[in-house]
Amino acid sequence: MGKFTKQENSWALYDWGSSAYSIIITTAVFPIFYKSSATAAGIDGADSTAYLGYTIAIFTFILAMLGPILGSIADYRGMKKKFFTFFFALGVAFTALLAFVPYDNWLLLLICYTLAALGATGANVFYDGFIVDVTTDKRMHTVSARGYSLGYIGSTIPFLISIVIILLAGKEIIPLSSINASRIGFLITATWWIAFSIPLFKNVHQIHFIERDGNPVVQSFKRLGNTFKEIRQYRALFLFLLAYFFYIDGVGTIISMSTAYGTDLGLDTTGLLLVLFATQVVAAPFAILFGKLAGKFSEKRMLYVGIIIYIIVCIYAVFLETIVDFWILAMLVATSQGGIQALSRSYFGKLVPKKNSNEFFGFYNIFGKFASIMGPLLVAFTAQFTGKSNYGVFSLVILFIIGLIILSRVPEPNEVVPVDEVPAS
Repeated sequence: MGKFTKQENSWALYDWGSSAYSIIITTAVFPIFYKSSATAAGIDGADSTAYLGYTIAIFTFILAMLGPILGSIADYRGMKKKFFTFFFALGVAFTALLAFVPYDNWLLLLICYTLAALGATGANVFYDGFIVDVTTDKRMHTVSARGYSLGYIGSTIPFLISIVIILLAGKEIIPLSSINASRIGFLITATWWIAFSIPLFKNVHQIHFIERDGNPVVQSFKRLGNTFKEIRQYRALFLFLLAYFFYIDGVGTIISMSTAYGTDLGLDTTGLLLVLFATQVVAAPFAILFGKLAGKFSEKRMLYVGIIIYIIVCIYAVFLETIVDFWILAMLVATSQGGIQALSRSYFGKLVPKKNSNEFFGFYNIFGKFASIMGPLLVAFTAQFTGKSNYGVFSLVILFIIGLIILSRVPEPNEVVPVDEVPAS
C-alpha cells in the first residue's frame, strides 16, 4: 500500500474533526438535550422522537434537492472548495449557536439543529467528492476506510471531554448545571471541527474539473439533462445507487435516532453516553478491518457482510429491554457502521467519471438523503402508531433486504467499462 500522501492524510483528517459533530450533535449529547427540553415542555416521549424524525426528514429533503445541482456546478474549476467552505461555515456556526438557545425552547433547538445539519451534511457531499482528487482507484477503499477510522478515533476525544463535563456537572462536582455542561459540549464540537479542517483547506485541491464554458449554472443543468439522457452508460452506477438508497436508509436512521430510541426505553443518560463512547472506540478498528478485507475479498462482499449485520441489529432491537441489551446492539452496530459507509463511498468513487465526480456525488447524496427521509418517517409513524419505538427500528429490516438484493445485481468496478466524462451538450 505504501505511506499515505499529504493530500490523503489531510483529506482523512477532516473526518477526525467533523465526526465530533456526528457523535455529539447527531447521535449523543444533542438528542438527549433535546429530549430533556421537550419533556420539560410537556411533550410525550414518542411524540418528541417523532418530531426529531420529521426534522431529520425536512433537512435531508432540502439537501437532497440541492445535491445534484450544486454538485454539477462544483465540477467546474475552483468551485468545489467554495461550496465546501460555505456549507462547512454554516454547519460550524449553527452548531455553536445551539449552545445559546434557551433550554425551554425545544422548537428553536430543532430549527438550529436543522441548519447545523444542512451545513454538516452539505459539506460532506463535497468532502466525499474530493476523494477522487486525493488518491487513485487502487488506494480508494483503503483511504476511504482510513477517513472513517480516523473519524471514530478523533471524535472520541471531544466526546469524552463532553461526557466528563456533563457527568461531573450532574454529580455537582463542578459548578455547572447539566444544561450548561451540554452547551459546552456543543462549543467543543464546533471548535474541534474547525481546528482539524485546516489541513484540508491548505493541502486538498480540485484536480479533476471541467473548464467553464458560458454560464456555469445553465451549463450545469444541461449536463444534468445529458446525464439522464445517457443513463444507459451509467447503468452499474445507478443500480448501485438504488441499492445504496435502501440499505443506507437503515444505517443513517439507526445512527441519528439511536439515542432517542434508548431514552424512550428508559435507559439513563450516563449509560447511553458510555455505550456511545464504546461504540466509537470499537468502530475505528473495524472500519480499517473492512478496508483491508475489501482488498482481499472485494468491497461488494464486505458490503454484504455489513448489511447482514444490520439486519440482525433490527431484529434484535425488538427484544431490547435492558442496558445490557443496548450494549450488545451497539457493539453489533460498531462492527459494521464505519465499514459499510467507507466501502460504499469508495465503491461509488471507482464507478464515477472523475471530471464529473461532484455531479455524481450529488446523486450519491440525493439517493442517500432521500433514503434518510424515508427511514426516520417510517420510525416516526410506527412509533406514534404503536407507541413503541422498537417496532419502528424493526420495520427497517425490509430496507436492508431490498438493498441486499439489488446490490447483488451490481457488477464489480473492474467489470464496468469506464465513462470518462458526461457526454457534451
